Amino acid sequence: MMLRVTSASLCASCQRMRLLLPPSVSASSLTPPIKRQENQRTVSSLYELSVDIRKVRKFKGWVLSERTAYVSETADLLRDMGADATVIARILETHPEAILCRPEEVTAQRDLWESVCSSKRTLLNIIEKFPASFFSVNHHSNQRDNIHYLQSLQLCKRIISKLMASAPHSFSQPVESNKEVINTLRETYLDLGGDEVNLRIWLQKLLTQNPHILLRPAEAWRDSLSFLREQGFTTEELLSLVSSLRASIAELKPESMQQALDYTEGALDCSKDELKKVVIRCPAILYYSVAMLAGRFQGLMDAGVSTQQVKESPNVLELTTQIVLYRIQKLASYGYNVRSGSLDLIVGTKKDFEMTYTKLNLRQQRPLFNPVAPPRSVED
Repeated sequence: MMLRVTSASLCASCQRMRLLLPPSVSASSLTPPIKRQENQRTVSSLYELSVDIRKVRKFKGWVLSERTAYVSETADLLRDMGADATVIARILETHPEAILCRPEEVTAQRDLWESVCSSKRTLLNIIEKFPASFFSVNHHSNQRDNIHYLQSLQLCKRIISKLMASAPHSFSQPVESNKEVINTLRETYLDLGGDEVNLRIWLQKLLTQNPHILLRPAEAWRDSLSFLREQGFTTEELLSLVSSLRASIAELKPESMQQALDYTEGALDCSKDELKKVVIRCPAILYYSVAMLAGRFQGLMDAGVSTQQVKESPNVLELTTQIVLYRIQKLASYGYNVRSGSLDLIVGTKKDFEMTYTKLNLRQQRPLFNPVAPPRSVED
């Protein structure tokens, strides 16, 4: 009797739960989805190529269930470019979706990419590092148009191939979008006093530093430059800032730059003109958050550095507090007191600093030469 009552209660509860479910949820959706059956031909072909099936199954298992796959054709194409068995297996493990691309599409993609690569080996190296970029055949026409446009700008092949590999989305979008950004960069450079002769070199430096620059809307460049003009920077100073910040300037927002400038002006207790000089010497201030600036400034104060020293060598703010403390202690071991001297000795790259304290060490070890002292004989 008790069993019958319990069963009836459970059934009633199930009915109430079904009534509470939204109409869009059908009874079939309450059951777990049926796992798609793997294409055994695909699995066998990949196994013969020594591809780690377990890895593919774990991360891209849906590929193994597709009805149509071109495993041998994809492997042949890679082999034709000089890939050995190990490289082929590694590429297909990393990006198994490659086997779903039709051979004629991959062939067209190979021919297109070879037009900006110095050799098949160079292209293969790119595919090893960025297989997803190469096998994005759905945007072939946009890639072709963007390549032709960048070639018309006389950019070198190495720059174009690097862009295609590391920032494929910029080549997948319509060429008109990239033209707008490039035209904005060109206008910016020329308006700030740059000349047409050096424009190509300047563009290549920008694109090399940040391949994703073409994905930033042209308005972002205009907004950032307009803000900096409003701060009173001259044309020459703006060109210096743009050349230093390069692609980063397109990622800056006027609000965040204003906050960084306000904090720096207050922390260093400087005038507007002094603030401009600080920014020119350390453009990184513009893209550091207030929290980061505050942390580094406080770290310098705790280390005994004065505000005036920071104002004179503002690029010390590019270093973390840990690096600053290490370098201060390193120089102190050679008898140099940074707190009473210049901070210029601790700024710069690791290589720059190593050269600095090496010179100090040599100066410490070298005996002083007294030109009026009498010569000492061998017996002495």
